[in-house]
Amino acid sequence: MQKDFWLERWEREEIGFHQNEFNSYLRQYWDELHLAPGSVVFVPLCGKSRDMLWLREHGYHVLGVELSAIAAQAFFKENGYSPQHINRNKFDDYTANGISILCGDFFDLSKDDLAKVSAVYDRASLIALPPEMRVRYVRHLVNILPPATQILLITVDYPQSEMQGPPFSVATDEVEALYREYAGVRLLAQHDVLAQNPRFQERGLTRLQESIFLLTLRQPE
Repeated sequence: MQKDFWLERWEREEIGFHQNEFNSYLRQYWDELHLAPGSVVFVPLCGKSRDMLWLREHGYHVLGVELSAIAAQAFFKENGYSPQHINRNKFDDYTANGISILCGDFFDLSKDDLAKVSAVYDRASLIALPPEMRVRYVRHLVNILPPATQILLITVDYPQSEMQGPPFSVATDEVEALYREYAGVRLLAQHDVLAQNPRFQERGLTRLQESIFLLTLRQPE
């Protein structure tokens, strides 16, 4: 899946993945991380997610990364902010009210970019990627995060043969296979949600499950 795919989705406003409400699992399970107030939370492939507002309202600094400038600029405009814009290295940095979005390629991020991060919120990043990119994504993510960083990860699981992603199906055993070398993996909850998602029923799905994980990166030995 190439960069142009997502850039064109934003240009055409084909953004059915965007949620107007705060994610219910974020609200329900975020306290499991026991983060100190003022901690920095990283949101990969953040789009214009309103969940970044929820995190900021609860006392955290937010750092997102987003490929599309349309999405990054729309986030601030739609929420009434006039961000400061700085060009640095391979990213355009938009910042306002404790929320920063780095506009550029996730795979261009370095350890220095995420040096102050304590946690990651991944609702729509891993499941946005096809199988061949997920291994690369996880390896890069864990390589640039500080040790002991926690990740709240939300995935969807459905018969992949019934629907073309994104969002892609990522089963529990795949999450464990992707992360077990780098992190402790704790499954917090699973919910069958097909009945609440008629648009996925219309696309032919017979099963849809959402899973919530808490991952904790290991300290280097």
